[in-house]
Amino acid sequence: MKVRHTTPARLGLFVFLAVWMLVIAPISAMAAPYAAMVIDARTGEVLHSRNADTRLHPASLTKMMTLYIAFQAVEAGEISMDTVVTISKNAAAEPPSKLGLRSGQKIKLRFLVRAAAVKSANDAATAIGEAISGSEAAFARRMTRTAKSLGMTRTTFKNAHGLTESGHLSTARDMTTMGRHMIYDFPQYYNLFSRISTHAGMREVANTNRRFLGAYKGADGIKTGYTRAAGFNLVSSAERGQERIIATVFGGTSTANRNAKVAELLDLGFRRAPSRAPLRRPNKPAFVPGDAVVVAGNDSGGQAAGKIIRLSGAVKTSLRPKSRPGLDAPVLMASASLKASVLPGDIKAALEEAQTTTATAPKATAPTVKRPSARPTDVVLASTEPEVVTRVSTSGGRHWGVNIGRYPSRYKAEKVLLKTALAEMSTLDGSLRKVVRRPAGFDANFMGMTREGADLACRRLQARNVTCFMIGPS
Repeated sequence: MKVRHTTPARLGLFVFLAVWMLVIAPISAMAAPYAAMVIDARTGEVLHSRNADTRLHPASLTKMMTLYIAFQAVEAGEISMDTVVTISKNAAAEPPSKLGLRSGQKIKLRFLVRAAAVKSANDAATAIGEAISGSEAAFARRMTRTAKSLGMTRTTFKNAHGLTESGHLSTARDMTTMGRHMIYDFPQYYNLFSRISTHAGMREVANTNRRFLGAYKGADGIKTGYTRAAGFNLVSSAERGQERIIATVFGGTSTANRNAKVAELLDLGFRRAPSRAPLRRPNKPAFVPGDAVVVAGNDSGGQAAGKIIRLSGAVKTSLRPKSRPGLDAPVLMASASLKASVLPGDIKAALEEAQTTTATAPKATAPTVKRPSARPTDVVLASTEPEVVTRVSTSGGRHWGVNIGRYPSRYKAEKVLLKTALAEMSTLDGSLRKVVRRPAGFDANFMGMTREGADLACRRLQARNVTCFMIGPS
């Protein structure tokens, strides 16, 4: 009988195999949870779902919301694509994937948007959030509020880029909803997601989704995502003829595996979707810049100039208007200095002056009937120079208005105002159409309304998917 001796080399192989079976194999077998969702983008009809409401790590799918809010802010004039952003230490220190931004560097917002959309750059995403909300934490809160307004009920954001963080979770259903809003709410920016590469200010960057875009017929977006905790994620959209399908996958095991699964789901969607279907756009939420309202001042041309004022919380209900003041109420007269143009930066001073005027105004007393006394013979006449009181309002409290957007030309703004006035004659009757020139375009406003009228008009316009916010009195 032969005894087979174990050589050191063979012993080492046995040890390696044992370690692999006990440790490495189980770890490699562990995959991120899988979830999927397929919808007909035209109608929102669900064509397939699996674990669609399970809260999972979205990874860089998060950047869809970061970009959505950036597009909202640009559309509302809160910021512009040409705004120069100074990069913070926090943004510059984000881990890859990144554009390579340096602390203190200045770069236009449009390049940050391209880098976040195409390269999925974490430093660019953080810089966008800080530029809009002042800090990444404040921006994350705004992201969560916006998600709720879009119907993404099981999503909570903790950062602008999607790197794994406790509580930063979403679902396949919510991210599919996000993708649909991106397509229909901001079609002017949607082409970003189909670019194979783009110039991001510093250098040319390649799309993280370029393999799928090049391989699947009709694919034009939207966003990839990967972390160890999330696996390989993708929200994809493809259009063929009159049909558009959105498919979402969470938890792919590799780029190739994820792309193959998404292609399979899109094929399923095109098979199940009808050739013709009515287009039912998702309701675009009203724009609210954080916890803020817009109060109008006057610019040098006498036009309304909006200024954002942060509030501690949003008004939950519309209050009943106060009764008209009686004879014993204070008589309020505007200070003569308020007749001049009040620039947005002077609103605080103007308010303080108005409060001082109100506090010192005399109370009017009810008139009483009294027989006049005989005129004295030693009367000393007072000066005959009249006292001029400016801006005694006869508008009946019609100091409010609504803004329905900013447009590239005066003609387009006037056209939109006329079209809107004809569509909402019942609520906008009696208001004044006013176009206000801004550095970034032309604001389309309806002015000369009561607060209640402006609130009602905005709610009715928003029901028609028209962006609208109220403009307060100067």
